[in-house]
Amino acid sequence: MLSDGSRVRADLVDSLDQTWDQLSARLQGLTDAEYVWEPAVGCWNVHASLDGAPRVDWIDPEPDPAPLTTIAWRLWHIAVDCLDSYSERRFGRRGTGLTGTSWTLEVVEAKALLDQAWHVFRDPFTTMSLEDLMVPLGEAWGRYARHSTLALALHANREVTHHAAEVALLRDLYRVTG
Repeated sequence: MLSDGSRVRADLVDSLDQTWDQLSARLQGLTDAEYVWEPAVGCWNVHASLDGAPRVDWIDPEPDPAPLTTIAWRLWHIAVDCLDSYSERRFGRRGTGLTGTSWTLEVVEAKALLDQAWHVFRDPFTTMSLEDLMVPLGEAWGRYARHSTLALALHANREVTHHAAEVALLRDLYRVTG
């Protein structure tokens, strides 16, 4: 029988892994053309900048409503804007090594970067005690400072689930219209 802390950790990691497995399965067979496909005019995407480096479209604050985004943009958002940002503030390192709007135009590289970001975020949770999971995030998190590390993991899982569902829908639309 697992202790309460071990049970919470095991359930959390299992939930994270299920989310990741669903996204990974939906990315199988993704092509470069599909990756940057724009299903409507005005999509935010990834483009080569003037210096040749790939950058995602982004302005802060986001317009309301926000533009439709491509699969390439969504994978950047999951890897760099979400997972890397969370990992850096909570664990002191980034999985992709990228910051800001830097990204890639190549599916193979995007999937590798996404995988790196995922594991840098996910792997620390495999060894955390219940006490570790309950540690507040701290002042670097602003209005979320009093939220726990567990709450961060749950939020990240929700973010990945949400954006993975959008990626899946874009893949379905591409298949029937692209």
